[in-house]
Amino acid sequence: MTCNNTRPHLNGPLTVAAIGLDIATSDKKANLKAASTAIEAIAGHADIAVLPEMFSTGYILQADTARNLAEPSDGPTIEWAAKLASACNLAIAGSFIALDHDGRLFNRAFLTEPSGETTYYDKHHLFSTGGEDKVYTSGHKAIPTIRFRGWNIALAVCYDLRFPVWLRNSHNGYDLLIIVANWPDSRAYAWKHLLIARAIENQAYVVGCNRTGSDDFGNYSGTSAIIDPKGQTIGTEAHLPDGIQCVMGRISHSSLYEFREKFPVLLHGDRFTID
Repeated sequence: MTCNNTRPHLNGPLTVAAIGLDIATSDKKANLKAASTAIEAIAGHADIAVLPEMFSTGYILQADTARNLAEPSDGPTIEWAAKLASACNLAIAGSFIALDHDGRLFNRAFLTEPSGETTYYDKHHLFSTGGEDKVYTSGHKAIPTIRFRGWNIALAVCYDLRFPVWLRNSHNGYDLLIIVANWPDSRAYAWKHLLIARAIENQAYVVGCNRTGSDDFGNYSGTSAIIDPKGQTIGTEAHLPDGIQCVMGRISHSSLYEFREKFPVLLHGDRFTID
């Protein structure tokens, strides 16, 4: 762990990196090492490093394997994230297999700040077609909004992307929506266009971080993306050590609020709440 870079500028632009790890199934040590390599390489150039869904283990749907790999919220993955976020002076987002105090398993997203403060979100829409609901418990709390360097940031996981009501940006509550995913190439068309749709309808930046490589569920060629509130792709590829794929983009508060003021779509939206 070598990075020690100064970067914060409150309310200014943020640079976000979506790191498309080629995840080694069930190998936490290898995955955390690869993630460290990538994050240390972008330190000083990014404010937020986003990792894929279940980046430390791969997307696990075998109950026994998932339980063996599960950890509490103060376990090794979050401990690793807190140390690296502090050393590199950036926030780290991703998801991991979480073991709750009552023995239930969750697909738990997190965002860890340089201070060590961590916000969690348990994936609500489990992918029942693949049997995720047979292994994990659905979270029932709304997506969180995290205040970081003057930005309001929301956090969701993979299949949540298909449900616009769940991700609705009520009262301009968030400026940036982060989606961490394990989304195979066979459905890449939907992934790409759903990211764009969520950005346009919510007048927010959207960062979708997807893995690379392959697993039992398919191939992943690298479809991470950063989308602006108009639906335009703004991320560019960054070259990291070991061939790790990464998309980086600079997002602007002033551009966001100028666009919302000129075209106040959300002011005309229907009013409702989700229980």
